[in-house]
Amino acid sequence: MKIAGAPISWGVCEVPGWGYQLAPSRVLAEMQEVGLVATEFGPDGFLPEDPRDVLEQHHLQAIGGFTPLLLHVADHDPVPEVEKVLVTYAATGSDTLVLSAISGLDGYDTRPELDDAGWRTLLTNLDRLSAMAVDHGVKAVLHPHVGTMVENPADVQKVLEGSSIALCLDTGHLLIGGTDPAELTRQAPERVAHTHIKDVDLGLAKQVQSGRRTYTEAVREGMYRPVGQGDVDFTAIIGHLRDHGYDGWYVLEQDTILTEEPTGEGPLTDVRTSVEELRAILAAT
Repeated sequence: MKIAGAPISWGVCEVPGWGYQLAPSRVLAEMQEVGLVATEFGPDGFLPEDPRDVLEQHHLQAIGGFTPLLLHVADHDPVPEVEKVLVTYAATGSDTLVLSAISGLDGYDTRPELDDAGWRTLLTNLDRLSAMAVDHGVKAVLHPHVGTMVENPADVQKVLEGSSIALCLDTGHLLIGGTDPAELTRQAPERVAHTHIKDVDLGLAKQVQSGRRTYTEAVREGMYRPVGQGDVDFTAIIGHLRDHGYDGWYVLEQDTILTEEPTGEGPLTDVRTSVEELRAILAAT
């Protein structure tokens, strides 16, 4: 089973002031403990510039990672940033570049609206970066994400219609942004090349949608739940993907905010629950 981990399940995030940041040694050891065989890199600086030794020590394969980029600004060229990232990809054999169209603001609680020119720039950059990745033997995917320029159903549809880039199906961010991830996998399974597994408390998600809570507040209050304890229909999602021959990774990515160093198991408890439930769903689907 191609189940991987992501450091944000341990509270490790690129957002300034997100919360207490655990050391890589603990995060990677706990990934290994629950039987994960691969990981995304985490935010810039979490792992060493050349992470091969530390990953090998924990018997983990690198598969790539989340790369937030400014893609909608006409006079900003994201290519140099991606070229730098792809050096690490080449060294580690990573093959999945997860792009996010950030707003340019800190965090994910607010975002501006794009005009037509902004959308043209964003879509053009997605195709440019996708082609560039292919030239390096890497698959680029676009990650719809709350608080970015691709958040809601209309945004996702514009990407599907206006770009050829594949998608990272993040079950949590899609649902919070208003897209049913099960329906998206039914309608366009051929566009999904990477999957982030998150379960979600829909009640809290709706409070984010209505503006009653910020995204960060909802994460802090437990909007992301262990797999099987929220409202995402993983059986339908995995079924649609497998019916279409999906053989990519399922990356467990359960966003967490820590206030201090955990004294007990900490995030590991929920991660273990999610891994066991995901394995059961994959075996039964």
